Amino acid sequence: MAKKVEKEVKNKNVHEVDIKIDGTEWTKAIDEAFKKEQKTAKVDGFRKGKVPRNVYEKKFGKQALLVTAADMVLQKAYLKAIEESKLVPVVQPAFDVKSLDDSGVEFIFKFITKPEVKVKKYKGLNIQPEKVEVSDEEINHELGHLLERYTELVTKDGKVENGNIAIIDFEGFKDNEPFDGGKGENYSLEIGSNTFIPGFEEKVIGMKIGEEKDLNLTFPEDYGVKDLAGADVVFKVKVNEIKEKKTRELDEDFFEDLGMEGIDSEEKLKAEIKNSIMAQKEMNAENKYVDTILEEVGKNVEVDIPEEMVNEEVNRLMSRFEEQIKMQGISLDLYYQFTQSNEEALRSQMEKEAYSNVLYRLMLEEIMKLEKVEVSKEDAEKETEELAKKYQMEKEDFLKEFGGIEMIQYDLEMRKVVELLKEYNK
Repeated sequence: MAKKVEKEVKNKNVHEVDIKIDGTEWTKAIDEAFKKEQKTAKVDGFRKGKVPRNVYEKKFGKQALLVTAADMVLQKAYLKAIEESKLVPVVQPAFDVKSLDDSGVEFIFKFITKPEVKVKKYKGLNIQPEKVEVSDEEINHELGHLLERYTELVTKDGKVENGNIAIIDFEGFKDNEPFDGGKGENYSLEIGSNTFIPGFEEKVIGMKIGEEKDLNLTFPEDYGVKDLAGADVVFKVKVNEIKEKKTRELDEDFFEDLGMEGIDSEEKLKAEIKNSIMAQKEMNAENKYVDTILEEVGKNVEVDIPEEMVNEEVNRLMSRFEEQIKMQGISLDLYYQFTQSNEEALRSQMEKEAYSNVLYRLMLEEIMKLEKVEVSKEDAEKETEELAKKYQMEKEDFLKEFGGIEMIQYDLEMRKVVELLKEYNK
């Protein structure tokens, strides 16, 4: 049988629910635990899977079976705790084992339930969206970037100048001995990029093709290689070739290389650039506008947010951040090394955002209830089909990734509430 005792602890949103598994249900669990452990138990004189129970208990102890049995009934106890307490936890519940013996196991589940939320004011805040414009200077700046991406490198005669690409051989010496990592052949060095140590690129300026030169330099005191930090060195350099950047003209060949449909003149290209900048600015302004509304409405909310809800949101943000940097080929450990940080510091940085996320979610859910906002299953199904098509996924696969049709409904409801807030606060 299962026995439930619920008691409310200090915080009214934190509940302890006791569930005891005993009697026949517990006896059966111990039997199942032995069958599981018997499969892998190694005892001299017996084949794997054939160890008698009395021999197993004598060698490993009865307590080992009780622990395994407790693990096996944990999920069942958790479901009973939810069913009998009628509580809806908002975070993954913590649990402790209160007692464990031959007669049964007793769990204490700590349930965190949704806190009471009071939104005192969410209308008439008079928040206006930011007006956006695109200047000729911004268009020309972006056009310059575009031309730079299509810049051609052309071999030139004469001397190396700032902005040129010098194709060089080089080798570095400290105390007349070559040092590791100080040698390169046919290396493309952009003069002015500050790729090499201070003074190197400046001393290459003025060199001609085929010219060889010794560069007397000093490594910075804070250089990463200890043996070279602050050291006086000599780089032997030879210039093999000099290239200069040739800016493209806005001509027919350029528009053909650009490959943008319908763009065959400077006027049309600038119009396209303007539209692109405007779209980005409008999206940024919209995001800022919504953030401002949420922030202002949030100032009029009374709620005692459990720490556990914030911690769970920090965990979600940490996972998302780890996935983002993993896409750049960086692990969390490597990130900590680069930033001279650690997990504790990163979690601390995310706490403010996590708190705001939880606050806004609770706030929007309360407004949704006050405004009686609902989204039908039909609308959610239609949205699912459109999104699955957009991301080129099967509908079932998309739902699995998103968390089910209920999450689609919830997301649509939240978006409806945000649209209401925008209307109410203009």
